[in-house]
Amino acid sequence: MSLPLENSAYRSGSLAEGVDAAIDSALADERLVGAVVLIARDGELVYGRAAGLADRENEVVMREDAIFRLASITKPIVAIAAMRLVEQGRIGLDDPKWLPDFRPRLPDGGEAVIRIRHLLTHTSGLSYTFADEQDGPYHRAGVSDGLDIPGRSLADNLTRLASAPLLFPPGEAWHYSLAMDVLGGIIEKETGGALGDAVADLVMKPLGLFDTAFSVRDRSRLAVAYVNGASGLQPMGDEALVPILDGMIRFAPDRIFNPGSYHSGGAGMAGTAGDILAILETVRKGGAPLLSADTVKTMMADQAGGHMQTLQAGFGFGYGWSVVTDAVAAQAPFSKGTIKWGGVYGHSWFVDSEKKLTVVALTNTAFEGMWGQFTIDLRDAIYAAL
Repeated sequence: MSLPLENSAYRSGSLAEGVDAAIDSALADERLVGAVVLIARDGELVYGRAAGLADRENEVVMREDAIFRLASITKPIVAIAAMRLVEQGRIGLDDPKWLPDFRPRLPDGGEAVIRIRHLLTHTSGLSYTFADEQDGPYHRAGVSDGLDIPGRSLADNLTRLASAPLLFPPGEAWHYSLAMDVLGGIIEKETGGALGDAVADLVMKPLGLFDTAFSVRDRSRLAVAYVNGASGLQPMGDEALVPILDGMIRFAPDRIFNPGSYHSGGAGMAGTAGDILAILETVRKGGAPLLSADTVKTMMADQAGGHMQTLQAGFGFGYGWSVVTDAVAAQAPFSKGTIKWGGVYGHSWFVDSEKKLTVVALTNTAFEGMWGQFTIDLRDAIYAAL
């Protein structure tokens, strides 16, 4: 799905005014450097805009086919790849099919059985280093979150990850984690190649998409990564350590250029807004040619046993994304069954199937583009115009 002109907009009806205002306000207030926002309704692109700058220091304007480091937008793509393997009978959601050297223990030292469904739903008991205490086991083991430590191999990272105890027995709680990186290792074992090759074969090529991968096809189109800091918007540079919730997250934006960096199933891809819209629209329409309608229905239902409710009212977690289970409790205009997530480099997206609506907002600014006021203003402007 392409837009007519670079750094301009495709607009339809009253939707444009509110969405433009949300984008313009974030740019004027210097909460965002640049963004590409695409909105599809009933299969038609009703709004598209590339705004702001892809590279502020060199005055490079944002363009519709800009490539962004995707961070956790990688997760739904890898989840789709995994579910294709499930449909093909090559892996099973409840199989104890496992990586032989990856056997993290329970907090009491006992053995644990982590199933693929636990990885897909973040109910495995794993965590992230950024969520660990500064002297906690993940920090002591030097675990990478898939965003840092260029050149780290998957085998090395899984060995470090397995040395840390699980937070809880698999299936008994929800905690955001490196589970999708582990799943990436399982996909590699099953397919016999790199995760990027599997994702290309299972997801990208069937949809005719070539810009979204674990590498950057055209560096001239890659947006510079920025961060909202105390001194204003700053480029991340080679490395950035940024406060997030009660911890710190470490970015190494050029990790993706190092061929030794493992393909992080939870954070390692780069791609375009158009590609992400095409993938999400495929899901909204029922999954073909990637997945069956029954599989998509399963993925879009809460599969976390209600455990996410204790952390975020009105939400559950499916296979690869959060799911609105109670719009009133969620205190948001989404329809029940809406799926959504984002990425720490500055992205958000949602699919409201009841309203036949798919929204992708990729920005080059962490964390405003993921959970800042911009995301709220954008969401509210869209629903106000429906």
